[in-house]
Amino acid sequence: MFYVQRNAEGKLTRVETQAYAESTETLPTDHPDLQAWFANEVMATSLKQLKQIKQLKQLQQSDLEMIRVLDDLIEVLISKGVILVTDLPDPAQAKLMDRTQAREALGGLSHLVDDDEEGYI
Repeated sequence: MFYVQRNAEGKLTRVETQAYAESTETLPTDHPDLQAWFANEVMATSLKQLKQIKQLKQLQQSDLEMIRVLDDLIEVLISKGVILVTDLPDPAQAKLMDRTQAREALGGLSHLVDDDEEGYI
């Protein structure tokens, strides 16, 4: 049994398992209005989760692109003598060396930015 509240058009606006002051009636679990209510809730939850997944994927892609920018920035700072690799903590040095070796094995730094991208950092 569910306690429900309806609007002026007769549509459900609130459904609870416990009684509440604004409830206007009770409905059995198998009532068609309740089935529709819960189906809409499931759909809304699914759509919200899909949107969040899409946003997370966009953030992950942005993170990957930002890592490439930071790699390039660190390399420029080192090549210009602004910082030394040894200025960085040992774990950071090891990660930079690993990435440098991996990038060299893949052909260096070419094609990091799409040809249609514009602007400067």
